[in-house]
Amino acid sequence: MTRRTTFLRDLRLWFVPRAVREEGTTPDYRFSLANERTFLAWLRTALALIGGGFAVDQFLPDLPWGWRVGLALALLACGVLCSLRAVNHWVKVERAMRRGEDLPVSRFPALLAVVVAVVAVAMALVVLLGWEG
Repeated sequence: MTRRTTFLRDLRLWFVPRAVREEGTTPDYRFSLANERTFLAWLRTALALIGGGFAVDQFLPDLPWGWRVGLALALLACGVLCSLRAVNHWVKVERAMRRGEDLPVSRFPALLAVVVAVVAVAMALVVLLGWEG
């Protein structure tokens, strides 16, 4: 099965989660609930990133336009990717548990951490340099 086919199948499962039940056996409900809590944690992270993006845009009006918009868009994009990753990861983990497979691994947490760190360093420079428009 190609990556595209796998992605499209997983995408369908985002909107029809009961179809996940057609695979394998039902895992211990505690694991499914832990998977759901992880999903909700990713959504909280996404909301925080989106809020941070709006905060940068609204509360740093003296920052040069390009910097302000760039930092805000970086945080907003991270929030969007984080929310999409949350549901995709939930589906993959639920399927793996039902099939008795190893849980999926991802580079996304490391990538997200690096992007957030870069944005944080840029914002620290803004504070230290005291940029004004």
